[in-house]
Amino acid sequence: MTTPLESGTPANINHTRQKSTFPFFISSIDITGGGKYPPLFDTCIAGGIGGSTADFIMHSVDTVKTRVQGQPHARVQKYTNMIQAYKLIYKQEGVMRGLHAGLTPAMIGSIPGTTLYFTIYETVKRTLGQTHIPEVVTHLIAGSLGDLTASVIYVPSEVLKTRLQLQGRYNNPHFVSGYNYKNTWHAAKMIVKYDGFGALFHGFKATILRDVPYSALQFACYEQFKKFAQNRFVNPGEPLPMGIDLITGSMAGGIAGAITTPLDVMKTLLQTQQTSSKKKAILPALNNTSKPSLDPPPKHYSGIMEGMMWNYKHQGLAGLFRGLGPRVFWTSLQSAIMFVVYEQVLQFEGSLRDKQSWPPSAIAGTLL
Repeated sequence: MTTPLESGTPANINHTRQKSTFPFFISSIDITGGGKYPPLFDTCIAGGIGGSTADFIMHSVDTVKTRVQGQPHARVQKYTNMIQAYKLIYKQEGVMRGLHAGLTPAMIGSIPGTTLYFTIYETVKRTLGQTHIPEVVTHLIAGSLGDLTASVIYVPSEVLKTRLQLQGRYNNPHFVSGYNYKNTWHAAKMIVKYDGFGALFHGFKATILRDVPYSALQFACYEQFKKFAQNRFVNPGEPLPMGIDLITGSMAGGIAGAITTPLDVMKTLLQTQQTSSKKKAILPALNNTSKPSLDPPPKHYSGIMEGMMWNYKHQGLAGLFRGLGPRVFWTSLQSAIMFVVYEQVLQFEGSLRDKQSWPPSAIAGTLL
């Protein structure tokens, strides 16, 4: 999960802050030392909308990445690159059942997950911002705690999403994934029935180990790119143009995504693999319609390091960086889209507060 890319003057919102004992008005000095953070409630709503919108727009690319990473290693590789895979999935399976497979669990997890993430991230960041802790360390701690908290929501949705993405449509004749779920609810019931409730958290460690360093690298790169851009393109104290913010944010997301690709590969493999003793029971419909295969059984991974070592031994660096193109494409554009939507929603909320039309109810207005 990604975090909001901060601008020198967050949202450039200048409206009166009222006093409140409820922690949605936290006055903190930003990195320029001049502006104040917008209300925490506004950033949480904007973050949830921005994150889920970006996830929705980029879902088809994420599906392609999942197919490339999760296709069985023992068979001839059906998907060779991002463009070929995108065209082939669209041609054979269409949009809704192919490229947008798994969209329902993705949104079910993304909306509350990103909102919760922003809530924890902003609260911790603003709290630690009042101390003498360096801001880089503050961002790392806030991002880590945000990811750990939100993972309770988004990891189960990731398991459902990746399995449905790998499967495609029900009784899919175009790709052998090892799954045959009718819909999201059917997938959840079958996973719990045959693999247990804990299977919804397969790849939990890999997800955490992927997301925490991703956020850290994203912020470290973005801050350096931003500092360079401020020194080169604008006068001191002036905000960066949106185009430059998009470029710097996209570059930071792309670099962070590329470096953490091996962890993303293992997350996909761990979340989509079946329990070895239950494979035949899970897929009665698929087994009855498929021809016998002469391929050896798929590799069953026992953990992150074991999986990375096995992939490197048998497939080299190419095995560790499967789906590199789609992942970098996804992380860079997802980060840029989220940033634009986040800032636009935040400014819109600020304009509504100027008109005393936000928060949307009188009760919320007194509390927030």
